[in-house]
Amino acid sequence: MRYDEFLARVRERGEYTSQDEAAKMTEAVLEVLAQRISPGEVDDLAAQLPGDLGPMLSKAKAQQAESFGLEQFYERVGERTGARPRTAQWDASAVLSTLAESVSGGELNQILSQLPSGYAVLFGKPELAD
Repeated sequence: MRYDEFLARVRERGEYTSQDEAAKMTEAVLEVLAQRISPGEVDDLAAQLPGDLGPMLSKAKAQQAESFGLEQFYERVGERTGARPRTAQWDASAVLSTLAESVSGGELNQILSQLPSGYAVLFGKPELAD
């Protein structure tokens, strides 16, 4: 998937008014994800992302994965976008479900294996959630 296609899908799913808004949401969600998964997994994921998303993700990675639940994930996304947690949940789902379609199944499984099962719904995989 190309970068512009990725943003177009995020824009459609998130019902954003512009590609710029979709890019802002994508960056915010991926920055939070990069804090939540291991640095090695961030690098693996970055290698599969189109355009500027890979380098942006790599730049956002933490020295070590932080452990936080879904509510804090939404709060962190909201802090970056100025949205309330419910809106941040919508934004996260728009970005992460698109991400799930743009990476290999093996890579998606590696990401999901590092997250509590409740995260699976954000990636468009509700069957894997509790």
